[in-house]
Order: sequence, then C-alpha cells, then structure tokens
Amino acid sequence: MIKKRYLVLADGGIYEGTAFGGEVNCIGELVFNTGMTGYQESITDQSYNGEILMFTYPLIGNYGINFDDDESVTPRTAGVVVHELARKVSNWRSQMNLDEFLKQHHIPGIAGIDTRELTKIVRVQGTMKAALVNTLEQAQAFLQSDVKKTSSDLVTQSTTQNAYPNPNSGKRIVVIDFGLKHSILRELAQRQCNVTVLPATATAQQVLNYQPDGVLLSNGPGDPKDVPTALEMIRTVEKQVPLFGICLGHQLFALANGADTYKMKFGHRGFNHPVREIATNRIDFTAQNHGYAVDAASVQQTDLLVTHQEINDQTIEGLRHKKYPAFSVQFHPDAAPGPHDASYLFDEFLDNIESFQRQRRISTHA
Repeated sequence: MIKKRYLVLADGGIYEGTAFGGEVNCIGELVFNTGMTGYQESITDQSYNGEILMFTYPLIGNYGINFDDDESVTPRTAGVVVHELARKVSNWRSQMNLDEFLKQHHIPGIAGIDTRELTKIVRVQGTMKAALVNTLEQAQAFLQSDVKKTSSDLVTQSTTQNAYPNPNSGKRIVVIDFGLKHSILRELAQRQCNVTVLPATATAQQVLNYQPDGVLLSNGPGDPKDVPTALEMIRTVEKQVPLFGICLGHQLFALANGADTYKMKFGHRGFNHPVREIATNRIDFTAQNHGYAVDAASVQQTDLLVTHQEINDQTIEGLRHKKYPAFSVQFHPDAAPGPHDASYLFDEFLDNIESFQRQRRISTHA
C-alpha cells in the first residue's frame, strides 16, 4: 500500500509525496546535495546531523546499501528527500535497499518530489527549516510552531563518548571527533598511522597525554561557534605538535586563531567543487559538505594565511598558520564519496610531522 507523506517548508510550502524509510516525523534544516552517487556515505555522514537531506540527482537507491561504505555507525540525518526511489537494486555488494536501511535507523524519507524545483527555491531563499510529516494536520501544526529554533548540541550528539584506538605501526595521531567520517580513519590507516580518537570535549592536556606526533580535527555538524570549548585546546596544541583541520575542524582552527565564521546562504554540498591552491594555481575537484565558512576579512587580522579558495564563489577553502605547523581545509580530502584529487593533503600532514620532528632533533643537539 502506497502511503502519503508531506514535505513542509517554513515558508508555507507543502509538497505531497510517497513515504518510505522510517515511520516517524522529523524537523530539520532542508539542504541539497548535488552528487550523482554516494547517497549512503552522505546519509551516514555526521555532518548532516539535524538536516533533511535532499538529493538533486533524480534516481536514488539504485545500487543499494552495503555496510563497508558507512561513514558512521549511527546516522543522524533527520530525513531524506528524493525525486525517485529506485524500485530495484543492482550491485553485487548490496546488502539491503535504501528503504530498509532508513527504516532500520528510523529516518523518514519522501519520494515523488520535484527536487530540482525545490533546489532552486533553496538557492534563492537559502536553507530553511522543514518537516516531514504524515498528515496535513501535522503539516499545519509545524507551520504554526516556532520553526526557527536550531539545535546547538549537534556535535555533542555526533562525537564519541569515549576514547578508542585504531592501532597501527606508524606515527601517533590523535583525532578529535566532532562528527568523524570513517573515511578519514581509512586514509590514516593507509599511511600506517597509529590513531587514537578522542571526544570533542578533550582538553589540551588530555590530547598531549597521548604524546601524539600530530593532531587531526575532524569534520562535524552545525555552527562552529557552538563548540567554544575546543578553541583553547586548539590554541595550546597547535604550538606543540603539527595540526590538521578538516571541514568543521577547519572552521574551529580559524576561530581559535582570531578569525570569524558566518552562515552561508545554502552552503556547499556535493562532489564537484573546484578549489584553487593559491601558491601553485593547482585546481582540485573536491567533495564538500558545509553550511558555514570562514570570513575572509577577519583572516587579515590574524596569523593565518589563506591557502585555498573556491573558484565559483571565492570562499576560503584552506588556511595555514604563519608561525606553527598547522593547516586546515574546508573540503574533504578523504573523498568518500567524491574525487580523490586532494588526498595528498594527508601526506602533507605527515610531511609536516617529519619536518617538525627533524627540526626538534636539530635544536636538541645544537
């Protein structure tokens, strides 16, 4: 039996579609992703915590779901909006279909929506609160409620509660989990890094107690200004060991060093964003998923140097500290899903560590 579901926008728009996935209602910020593939990685990316994820590609679910491609164990995407849900799955790796996966995680979905029309609305009006509900009465109740309130504890929901290891034989890396993607751990594992993952609440002393060779600040959801406790940790750690920030980690790195951030009109979410490295004019196509950016004017008053820029809108995509071996990027060099152009940045992080340790040895013997 086909069941109706309604997508309700805060501007009053109500769109009727077909229900799939979880049976619950949800409220979240409606955002769009332009990727042609990678729906599983996106849905399980903690950076989508609290957001209703709309895919612009018209057919979603055609290659099913497999556990190897999950970016987190417990996805927190609020809801999923598609134009057409694939009726059949065709992939030898598939272990279940998208409908079954969303039911398992109690994430509601809606199909039969003109997602490209809605994308145009979001591009003009900006991201807005929305809801997925099962009746028109619930739709009206949402419109009459206070829909502007946004959760400020998204990182608290997404981070690990306890430290855990991802052991190997190489450099000791502490990863601060603000909503960590598993693909970051995979990239570090490919480089034999001996990783310890710590919660977002970790203090500088707790980080340094592990005697790390380097520290990585992960991606994560929400407004970076909702994570003020991380800033003092970053300021202390960056003076003592090499540091690498990704996505939310990049924004927190900027805030910790005196720059500012702002909410973008509709953000960057997709796998084809061209980014220019300013020093070399190298162009990389990158995977991105963020609704906030670093304010360019504010960087001028800091010890940070802009290293990368988005070609389409000139937003800041990379920063480097002028005094310390610390740098960050707004995009996802782990590229899951997406192009692998920027994976070399993990090598650059390890090169920074080697250089830092070499200089330390020289100064010790001088």
